[in-house]
Amino acid sequence: MVHLASVPNDEQVNAPLVKGMERVQLEKPSADEATASVYGSKFAAEDLPKHEMPESEMPKEIAYRMIKDELSLDGNPMLNLASFVTTYMEEEAEKLMAEALPKNFIDYEEYPQTAEIQNRCVSMIGRMFNAPTSSDENAMGTSTVGSSEAIMLGTLAMKKRWQNKRKAEGKDFSKPNIVMNSAVQVCWEKAARYFDVEEKYVYCTKDRYVIDPEEAVKLVDENTIGICAIIGTTYTGEYEDVKAINDLLVEKKIDCPIHVDAASGGFVVPFVKPDLAWDFRLEKVISINVSGHKYGLVYPGVGWVVWRSPEFLPKELVFNINYLGADQASFTLNFSKGASQVIGQYYQMIRLGKHGYRSIMNNLTRTADYLAASLKQLGFLIMSKGSGEGLPLVAFRLDPKHKHHYDEFAVAHQLRERGWVVPAYTMAPHSESLKLMRVVVREDFSRSRCDQLVADIKLAIQTLDGMDEQRVKEHTQHVRKHTAWGKSKHNHAAYKNEKHSLQGKTGKTHAVC
Repeated sequence: MVHLASVPNDEQVNAPLVKGMERVQLEKPSADEATASVYGSKFAAEDLPKHEMPESEMPKEIAYRMIKDELSLDGNPMLNLASFVTTYMEEEAEKLMAEALPKNFIDYEEYPQTAEIQNRCVSMIGRMFNAPTSSDENAMGTSTVGSSEAIMLGTLAMKKRWQNKRKAEGKDFSKPNIVMNSAVQVCWEKAARYFDVEEKYVYCTKDRYVIDPEEAVKLVDENTIGICAIIGTTYTGEYEDVKAINDLLVEKKIDCPIHVDAASGGFVVPFVKPDLAWDFRLEKVISINVSGHKYGLVYPGVGWVVWRSPEFLPKELVFNINYLGADQASFTLNFSKGASQVIGQYYQMIRLGKHGYRSIMNNLTRTADYLAASLKQLGFLIMSKGSGEGLPLVAFRLDPKHKHHYDEFAVAHQLRERGWVVPAYTMAPHSESLKLMRVVVREDFSRSRCDQLVADIKLAIQTLDGMDEQRVKEHTQHVRKHTAWGKSKHNHAAYKNEKHSLQGKTGKTHAVC
C-alpha cells in the first residue's frame, strides 16, 4: 500500500523545529571546508534536504552515511511482529535479486528468461492450488506487485464477466455488488470503490470473526459479481469455510463465482492442511490471489493471481502489446517493474521445494502453538486457532474477568519500549468493542526469540500492574502526544475524516498485513 503525501507550503517549510530557534544565529561551515571524516564535513552540520532538491552534489560516502543514520530511527524489522511481510532471505537469494535490479520485468524481448521464470512460478503456484490440468483445460495467471494488485485484477475480471452476461441477457448491468466479510483487508474496499462495485458485508460478531456461509449466500442477488472468501484473515488468521459457501451455491443452483483471497494462507495451507478443500478443487472457485512476500518467503513486493480458465478472464481485459519488439499479452495495473522479486520467488520454490516449505510452515505452526500456550498461562484469552487450523499467528486479549485498569494498547506501548512492535487493534465492525493484540510468527521468529517475547510481555504486565490507573492514563497520553506511535504527519488535511470507508463509518482499525 502506498501512502498519499502532502507537499508542505512555504510557511511549513520555513517553520523552525523548536519555537524561537529562528532567532538563533549559528556560524555556518565554510563552503570549501574539506575533510576525510563524514562527521567533520559541512554536511554533518547542515539539515538534510527535505523539500527542495539541493543545487550541489554530495559525496557518495556522505550521502550513504547520512541516509543510513536517518533510517536507523526505523524499527528493527525482525522485531516487527505486526507484519506478515518476509524479513529474512538467504544471502544467495539476495545476491540474485540484487543482480536483477536493473532489469525491467515487462521487457520480455530483452529478458526472455526472466519472463520464462515468471511462467514457471505461475505453473508451480497454479498446481499447488490444484488448478485443472487436463488436456482441454489451461489455467492462467500472472505476477503482481502484491496481493492488492492481484485483488484489483480479480475484481475487474469478475465484474467484466458479470457485465458481459447481463448484456447478453438484455438486462441492466449498472449496479454490480460483491459479498465479503467486514474483516477484509482495505484493498477490497479500494477495489470496490475504484471499480464502482457496491460492497455487501457479512458482519463479524463477538463470537465469530469470519464470514458466515449462509449469510453470505443469502446476500447474493442477480447483481452479485462474486463472493470473496479469505484463507487467513488479518485479524485472527482464521480460514473461512470456502467449501461451505461453494456447496450452498451448488445446492441452491446459484450462478455466483468465488474469489479466494489467500494473500496470507496460500503458501501455508497446502503444506500444513493439504486436505482442506478451499482452492480449485471447488467448482465455484474461479480465481485465487496469494502474496509471495508473506509466507511465500520473498522480500516485498510480489503477489500472484491465478484463474481457473480463460472463461473467467474476459478477453477484452487482456491487451496484446508490441513493446520493445515483442508481442505480449498483458493484464496488469502496472507496466514497468523490477524483476528481482519474481526471481526471488523462483529461487525459494526450487531451493526449498515442497519439503522445505512444509518444514518451515510446520515449525512456524509449532512456535505459534507454544506462544499461545504461554500467553494463556499468563492469563490472556486466545482468539486465534491453533494446531494448523489457522495461520501461524497468535491473536490474544486481556481477560475482562480480571478487570485490569489498562488495556491492550497500554501493553503494546510497554512492549514498544523494549523494541517489539506488537500491535493492538479493535475488531471489525459489529465486534469493535473487542480489543486484541496479534503476533505474526514469521520464518525468522525462532523458539528462542519467542521466549524473549514472552518474558517481555510478562514484564510489561507486571509493570502495568504496579502502576495505578491515573499513571497508566498519563503514560498513554504521553506516548500518543510525544512519539510517532499512531501519528501521521504527511497526510493532507483535505483527506482527513472521510466517511466512505469502513474505518470512516465505524472506526474500524485495519490490521497490518
